[in-house]
Amino acid sequence: MSDDRAAILRALHVPGNPLVLPNVWDAASARAVVEAGFPVVATGSAAVAQVLGYDDGEATPVAEMLAAIARIVAVVDCPVTADVERGYGLKPVELVERLLATGAVGCNLEDSDPSTDELVDPGVQAEFLAEVRAAAGPNLVINARVDTYVSGDGTVEAAVERGRRYLEAGADCVYPIGVDDAGHIRTLAAELDGRVNVLFRPTSPSLAELAELGVARISFGHGLHRAAHAYTRSLIQAVKDGRNPYQ
Repeated sequence: MSDDRAAILRALHVPGNPLVLPNVWDAASARAVVEAGFPVVATGSAAVAQVLGYDDGEATPVAEMLAAIARIVAVVDCPVTADVERGYGLKPVELVERLLATGAVGCNLEDSDPSTDELVDPGVQAEFLAEVRAAAGPNLVINARVDTYVSGDGTVEAAVERGRRYLEAGADCVYPIGVDDAGHIRTLAAELDGRVNVLFRPTSPSLAELAELGVARISFGHGLHRAAHAYTRSLIQAVKDGRNPYQ
């Protein structure tokens, strides 16, 4: 079943007709995504961490993160791809084994050190991704995050260089997180065969524009959870103020 779901997930990455992923943080939000008609559920590590009571940046114990992923997989009948930061210090073989045991068939892996926010050497990251691919075979769709727009020089050249190395190492898609410039996105899609994931933010091109730019995947990171939590805080404040929170 995992192989079938991985194949389904992989096939949904179509440049120009991107897979849209409203990232979730728990079983309830996962169910909501499926009920809305989305074919895939994706977790967001920052959102899951906050729900579990931890900060982002691999502060969540790996067992707790994997348990949260497993609970999400258990309530939906579709492929689940999980944000597992930089692997929580696990060796590639153990990371793959434990992640596949949750039922997830995809993962995000970032190329900056969560303890320092500094970029990992691209050769080191490419080797890491190659080892993950070797351990997983076709059973895991690897989305390789490129952090040059948030931790590097923000040039399209740097993102393309890393992206090419990661695709050659076996990644299915490249995730240059933080890129909003339409020209950069178009160049990335052209240079990386469209195998590009863009994080949708308030400053991003529209969903239709991102499709026209040729990307294969659009995700929302922790943005939806942040908005939902802000709304929750407003409801709670209304109660504190003696107002009806439902009006």
